[in-house]
Amino acid sequence: MKKTLYFMKKTDNSINNTLNLTIKPKTMKKTLIALSALTLIFSSCKEEEPLTPKTTDTSTDVNFVFKQYYDGYEVTAADFGAKQFLNAKGTSHTISKLQYLISDITLHKTDGSEVNLGGYNLIDVSQPLSRFYTPAVQIPEGSYSGVSVTFGFDGNDNKDGAYTDLNAASWSWPMMIGGGYHFMKFEGMFLDNTSTMKGFAYHNGTASKMNPNGTRTAEENHFRVRLWDANGGFQVKSGERMTIDINMNIAEWFKNPILWDLDQYHMMLMPNYTAQKMINQNGRSVLSLGNVTSPTN
Repeated sequence: MKKTLYFMKKTDNSINNTLNLTIKPKTMKKTLIALSALTLIFSSCKEEEPLTPKTTDTSTDVNFVFKQYYDGYEVTAADFGAKQFLNAKGTSHTISKLQYLISDITLHKTDGSEVNLGGYNLIDVSQPLSRFYTPAVQIPEGSYSGVSVTFGFDGNDNKDGAYTDLNAASWSWPMMIGGGYHFMKFEGMFLDNTSTMKGFAYHNGTASKMNPNGTRTAEENHFRVRLWDANGGFQVKSGERMTIDINMNIAEWFKNPILWDLDQYHMMLMPNYTAQKMINQNGRSVLSLGNVTSPTN
């Protein structure tokens, strides 16, 4: 609506006389009513602002729980140094330490798309709360087929001194053999072939090969595994906090595909290129997807 405003100039005495008149109450009431009507008319002529469509949050939190087993037996810190385990080669051993690093968790949807959650988590079995990890990124609702994780750090993330929490945990990998960080510390005692108890330190990280000239060449040694849901997939619903178990079978470190000989490989494995590559191979069958639950399950 086009608005036309009229202005009156004080050009003669008649206008001045009009302005000096005393307005009677009845006249004032009529004037106020007229002004109110004009205000209503002008207000109705304003352009209506477009409505902002309401958005619906279709994402939810996901909590990962890392569990450790030895061929079906759940291992906790209470077993450290107290329980004897028998590996695939028939060697009896204990466990005194188990720490490992998981990074770049990705969820796979059934339509082929992926949800990368990033981040990392250092699991220390002696610290029960470290088994729980909730990424900062929420996941959208939908149908999912499984999860992928990186054991350790890939080359882009495995940078010296980059993570203050890992530095405080004495998690660094020596510079002379590649630098960066450990991927795992797995330690205990075993009964050797002379029936003597010896210690083992099954540590994993960057592989380092000795060159003929005495120098060393570092080689990335992380691995990535895809874990399929045994039930054919799972549903994520908006607002329902999901819990996903990722299980480690410790026994697999000693048997698949390489039958591990603790008598030969029990100490000084970090600078041993062959041992590091063998650990890498055996690690690919260690993890599996456990229960996937939500409050409604």
